[in-house]
Amino acid sequence: MSKRSQGLLVGKTRHLARHHKPSTLNTNTIIKQFAVGEKVAIVPKGGMHNIPHPRYRGRVGTVTERRGSAYAVKVRIMSAERTLIVPSIHLEKVR
Repeated sequence: MSKRSQGLLVGKTRHLARHHKPSTLNTNTIIKQFAVGEKVAIVPKGGMHNIPHPRYRGRVGTVTERRGSAYAVKVRIMSAERTLIVPSIHLEKVR
């Protein structure tokens, strides 16, 4: 029998859990507002719920719209543009 995959973040969650603890987040970090057209960076924080894929970590994109409590962010990967739905807890404003 061949070994089956155990999921998307197998072997990678230990690093994320150690450096991004939910207890260190305050309300200002959780409740953020972004305007359409604003530049943001994708930085996974907090718990593992709704975390973006690790390949998008550190990517800078543009907010295109708000969807509920999350935002649609347009990110360029090589020659392709992708639209990601990311909760505001995982976004930081780029200066």
